[in-house]
Amino acid sequence: MTRIGTLTETKAQEYRVGLTPDSVKNLVADGHQVWVQAGAGEGIGMADSHYEKVGARISPDAQTLFNAVELIVKVKEPNAKERALLKSEHTLFTYLHLASDPEQTRDLISSNAVCIAYETVTDAAGTLPLLTPMSEIAGRVAVQEAVTHLNKHNGGLGVLIGGASGVEAESVVIIGGGVVGSNAARIALGLGANVTILDRSVPRLAELDRQFRGRANCILSTPESVEYYVSKAAMVIGAVLIPGGKAVKIISSDLVKKMRPGAVIADVAIDQGGCCENSRPTTHSEPTFVVDGVIHYCVANIPGAVPRTSSQALNNATLRYVRELANKGTREALTENKHLLNGLNVCRGKLTEPHVAADLGLEYVPAEQALAEI
Repeated sequence: MTRIGTLTETKAQEYRVGLTPDSVKNLVADGHQVWVQAGAGEGIGMADSHYEKVGARISPDAQTLFNAVELIVKVKEPNAKERALLKSEHTLFTYLHLASDPEQTRDLISSNAVCIAYETVTDAAGTLPLLTPMSEIAGRVAVQEAVTHLNKHNGGLGVLIGGASGVEAESVVIIGGGVVGSNAARIALGLGANVTILDRSVPRLAELDRQFRGRANCILSTPESVEYYVSKAAMVIGAVLIPGGKAVKIISSDLVKKMRPGAVIADVAIDQGGCCENSRPTTHSEPTFVVDGVIHYCVANIPGAVPRTSSQALNNATLRYVRELANKGTREALTENKHLLNGLNVCRGKLTEPHVAADLGLEYVPAEQALAEI
């Protein structure tokens, strides 16, 4: 029996929850004890009573929960107070995005806990199965949000990206043709925009060309092509991803100065530092800032805007791994599943993610070596 807990998220306007009542029901059926912090499910319309009905125990606060459990399942990275509660007996399973957060990284190393990041867990197909569902949603929501900021009363260009009868559609440029980029393209095309996807992989561009049946302009990403297309765009979606590492700064501040005043950049890569030189994290309540006349949308938890959909999609992906960790124990689960082991970022005071170590200039220890000390 493993004692499992899920916290009430504390990030600004973060309404998702690490474990839904359906997930709790499955874990209780497996014979585990599940603790839920009071109010954790309110953002998705689930009261404490919904959790109690499926066998959860309600914790009045985070400290009580930390003291009661071994495995902690969250959505976003723990805040400083939560990190101070982590101990060597804890396994933390959540999104971490450490490459752009040296303070969190240091705190997790000091905690001696085992910290597994959703965003670096892999699968047999070479994809990131726990990042994919949120990337799908983030790509779609980013276009939806950027469209509203193109409205004149919001300071935007005052254009309809799909144009109108006798009026040309506007240009939407998507930098990165991965899950975020392809989903952003799907929504932008559906709205009638003139869509250009920039990516460094020719095979991926060919795949996207087939996927969208030639409706999207699929272009090799070079400094020249980025400058040409971004400078003319009404909307730019930053969808760059380096698994575990910082996003590359593709859009320079000098390039922003060449953009159309009132254009919008939605930097979905902001969790990893952003792909625009000007980018800094924003919140759903204050989602944008303006630099050189260009609106920057840099919300760091975009899927939190649609928490019911997001929580269900996230739990659909994470539950199998939570059950694996709970049923087998952390060490055995990580030993037997190399893809879950790829999610190990911090282990007993050691940093085990090479991209994070390189970006932050910290010592790196291979995950297999650190695992031996659990």
